[in-house]
Amino acid sequence: MTLQDARQYAPATDRNREPILEVLSQVLPGNGTILEIASGTGEHAVFFASRLRDCMWLPTDIDPQRRASIIAWTEHFKCNNIYPPLELDVREPVWAVEEGAVTQWLNTSPIIAIVNINMIHISPWSACLGLMAGAGRILKAGGILYLYGPFKQGGEHTAPSNAAFDKSLRAQNPEWGIRNLDDVVAVASAQNLILKQTYQMPANNLSVVFQRSANLE
Repeated sequence: MTLQDARQYAPATDRNREPILEVLSQVLPGNGTILEIASGTGEHAVFFASRLRDCMWLPTDIDPQRRASIIAWTEHFKCNNIYPPLELDVREPVWAVEEGAVTQWLNTSPIIAIVNINMIHISPWSACLGLMAGAGRILKAGGILYLYGPFKQGGEHTAPSNAAFDKSLRAQNPEWGIRNLDDVVAVASAQNLILKQTYQMPANNLSVVFQRSANLE
């Protein structure tokens, strides 16, 4: 199998990448490393990295086939500001970026933001808890955590299509489902991640931006 053969496609990427890029361009720091959690096919990674040229992009995914796709897309577009993808499970108490040779990559370009697109509703709640714990450990004061996806607000779905989507997710796996934004904010706050802003996005999704505060002693 060639690298090109390994490329996978996610149709939603074509629809949401421009609106997401518009928000990222506003909220991300100007340079440093952007850690993407659950990068999936890698289509977002190459699109964003090629347009945010002053940043390094560090993709991750738990699935080896997805990581192969990320490599293939990176080779296809000849992106030189994307690191090789890492295997990373957010539920682990120590992430790959916190140990070993990876920390040497980050000496000259530390992680200044974490991006996570369409994960916490297609994973157990423990993944959201792990994401927040890891962001709390890794991000320095002022660092950004960016989430994208559908959310309940005030415990209610924001559109009938989201309610139907939630039902289908829970039918596939009872541990999945659209999360209540208030619950996500509360978990983030416990890790010194303060809600900075939300943005209404196409197809009844939200961009949710947190900023790492200084530890409160």
